[in-house]
Amino acid sequence: MKLTQVRCAFLALATAAALAACGGGGGGSDDPGASPAPAPAPGPAPSPTPAPPPPAPAPPAVEKPVTRDEAARFLAQATFGPVDADIDRLMDIGYAAWLDEQFARTPAQTHRAHWEARDAEIKAANATSSAGQSEVFESFWKQAATGADQLRQRMAYALSQIFVISMVDGTVGDNPRAVAAYLDLLAEKGFGSYRELLESVSRHPMMGLYLSHLRNQKADAATGRVPDENYAREVMQLFSIGLVELNLDGSAKAGSGGAAIETYAPADIAGLAKVFTGWSWACPAWPANGCFLNGASGGASDPDRSFKPMQGYPQYHSTEAKTFLGRTIAAQATADPTASLAAALDRLNAHPNVGPFIGRQLIQRFVTSNPSPAYVSAVAQAFDDNGSGTRGDLKAVLKAVLMNAEARRIGDTSGKVREPVLRLAAFLRAFPHTSDSGYYRVGNTDNPGVQLGQSPLRAPSVFNFYRPGFVPPGTATAARGLVAPELQIASETSAAGYVNYMRDNISAGVGIANGAPFNRRDLQGNYSAEIALAADATALVERVTSRLTYGVAGAALKADIASAVASINVPAFNGSNQAQIDSARRNRVNAAILLTLASPEFVVLK
Repeated sequence: MKLTQVRCAFLALATAAALAACGGGGGGSDDPGASPAPAPAPGPAPSPTPAPPPPAPAPPAVEKPVTRDEAARFLAQATFGPVDADIDRLMDIGYAAWLDEQFARTPAQTHRAHWEARDAEIKAANATSSAGQSEVFESFWKQAATGADQLRQRMAYALSQIFVISMVDGTVGDNPRAVAAYLDLLAEKGFGSYRELLESVSRHPMMGLYLSHLRNQKADAATGRVPDENYAREVMQLFSIGLVELNLDGSAKAGSGGAAIETYAPADIAGLAKVFTGWSWACPAWPANGCFLNGASGGASDPDRSFKPMQGYPQYHSTEAKTFLGRTIAAQATADPTASLAAALDRLNAHPNVGPFIGRQLIQRFVTSNPSPAYVSAVAQAFDDNGSGTRGDLKAVLKAVLMNAEARRIGDTSGKVREPVLRLAAFLRAFPHTSDSGYYRVGNTDNPGVQLGQSPLRAPSVFNFYRPGFVPPGTATAARGLVAPELQIASETSAAGYVNYMRDNISAGVGIANGAPFNRRDLQGNYSAEIALAADATALVERVTSRLTYGVAGAALKADIASAVASINVPAFNGSNQAQIDSARRNRVNAAILLTLASPEFVVLK
């Protein structure tokens, strides 16, 4: 996508906001209205000709970055944002060794442990209060901003946009401790096998609540009840094989007359739905009926049932034959939900679509919205075989995503729009932010008019914030046959809201104000190095753009920003005006950062 198409509009908006702030003006936001929910986008277009021959082998992976900018670009893909220590380490040991180090790292504190500790503190202060969704956000942002296991947390975040649950849904949102545990699950299983991940997701009670297979019951001819089909549909459409059969390179296979070949039909959904009957809460009195229906029996319940794997209850599980995707699980004389689930997930895991379908989405989450067929094929091959005969090794898949030569290229069609969450995370890490409270109280950032228009784990639906195949209508991107998923949540309102939100974050800090005695926002950035350069607009802009765009910012952008920065006058010292000088220098820094954050060179990660 061409950066020049939107530079002028973004810079004009950001310049107005920056200079208004520097002059003491307001720059408030209008009422934002509701955030639009993403509409489904079409799947991949069918191939007009029979399946293409296997793509040419991908160029060999580059072993080490040559420059610090190259290292920073890689880290912008693999982490929540590059920092100097990681750049140094990556340049010293190279890509593969850095990835191996990250694979071995574990979180200093799990998300659930953070939530539980905060809940105890809150209850100690007020016995009628408890932790909620805000404490889930705290843990997410603390890990994103400061965690040493950056790749693990980035993978968990990426997977949370594929295997979606959402706290927007009341039944899920009312269980924030379990949502924190779900994020831990993604962090734990994200470096394991896809098959294990799929089972863990399928058995997590929050997924069971969100997609309604918790307490799903077998058919009853007398009442006309049939199994709920929701999860059976979505586990195929979104979590494994997609809507149409794919070649290894991600292109749609062509059937009769060139039409795409659907991966499943209503009968497959109905057959698979029987597998997901009889699953409910973990319970000490299992398999009592009360446990299945209410999570308790005889007054006994498991206090951790909201996140412990669901248990299979034979009396509620269908014993009928279950036919789907060309596989039949034979009728059972004795209901065995565990055996049925294992057979079904084995079938999904073995489907040839999984590698290109999941692999392409991981490429989009980490690197680029429009990977070449050869890139998708290389990642799908890594999924099919990690080099040691193992299928679905997510470490091998992630290495194939991040170490492909195409991931290092910069071009018109390379890269991805950074979603708002990743923009804020990169800012927090580029200018190291510390938390006054120690909790990283960023809070809910849903509002597109005055915030990001996006919060982690709060997608509007199971289809995430945006669809992988979204094409922004009436754009040059659409004219070139490209996709830009993240633009599905972009609008004039969100563009202005983002600039105003980041302006305030730079000048006042990020997050929730901490009350007395200082009443300042919880996260405060360190701009000392930038302030030291503020007298020289060119040097200041060079540093800021380097920290945020990693060598992508060109001379024209730097000149535009430097001109705006230089227009902020720094008075000469007269013996009594040091405060005014310090304020002007800080205003220059604020303007340089805001204009860079608003530039397409930052918003589009190359």
